[in-house]
Amino acid sequence: MSGGAVASVPEGLLDGGVWFRVEEAGSASAVRRASEHLAAELAMPDRRIADLAIVATEAAGNLVKHADQGGILVRTVRAADQAGVELIMIDSGPGMADVQRSIGDGHSTAGTLGIGLGAIVRQASRWDLHSVPGKGTVMAVQVWPAAAPEPVWGAGLTRPITGETACGDAWAVREVDGRRQMLLCDGLGHGGLAAAASHEAVRVFRDAPAVPPAQIVEILHRALNHTRGAALAVAEPDPQAGVVRYAGLGNISGVVLGPDGSRRGMVSMPGIAGHQRRQVREYDYTLLPGATVVMHSDGLVERWNLGDYPGLLSHGPEVIAGTVLRDAGTRRDDAGVLVARF
Repeated sequence: MSGGAVASVPEGLLDGGVWFRVEEAGSASAVRRASEHLAAELAMPDRRIADLAIVATEAAGNLVKHADQGGILVRTVRAADQAGVELIMIDSGPGMADVQRSIGDGHSTAGTLGIGLGAIVRQASRWDLHSVPGKGTVMAVQVWPAAAPEPVWGAGLTRPITGETACGDAWAVREVDGRRQMLLCDGLGHGGLAAAASHEAVRVFRDAPAVPPAQIVEILHRALNHTRGAALAVAEPDPQAGVVRYAGLGNISGVVLGPDGSRRGMVSMPGIAGHQRRQVREYDYTLLPGATVVMHSDGLVERWNLGDYPGLLSHGPEVIAGTVLRDAGTRRDDAGVLVARF
């Protein structure tokens, strides 16, 4: 995470976004300035930039006043005809016992006017929040220049290893010829060269023909031979057929979370996309109505338990991804998590 002042749009802010550690007033100001600069780069109307400034100020201010280990991701979100700004706030405590009461004006635990969350909700185009007392809060807020588009079915988060600004993990989702497909990629190593491998995988994935996941992985394997290589996996959730099709190379973890609390792991084959592989195999897994698909890199441990987060799967993919990243992510590696909900 970064905590310094922002004089212009930081490199990468238009793409994957930039994390800020928010623990003091100065870092809160940096979040507001970065948000305003990004909105200006996207040519958002002045009134919406002003609304976004309120959202950023209140969000960061709440973290400074109330949170433990607070952080905010500022990034672009895009639809077919417009681009907006998304802020994802993550903290590790103390959490909210009554979310609805906390959103209402006049409620405060810090001797303030108690209008912070209420102001965020009023200015936002869309917002989503999940909080567990003792564990913390994750909130995703979007500000769009016009009416907000339909919510996305899949979204992810990445965070670089401590000390790096470039993240070697990357994600993408797409819909093509009736197929919904999602990619998570972990470039070998860390830093710029790892990021270059993952960004190339995302570029090729977005342009690839509408073929099953195993064929997409083969295409990516051939395309990455001039990079240092990557672990990657492609999932194709098909709610109508009741399956998710999955193919991967290397250490990407995939799991299907059932609405009944079940958890089914998905299998990737050993190898490094771009350099060495066995035969790529594709597997089908049952996708029940209301199920959630989660993919993550080895920058997250697998010992996260949904039972610790009552109601989490009723929230959007950004909030689910943020919760998993917060509690399962390690600072000793790039971390990436991708979530799809139906």
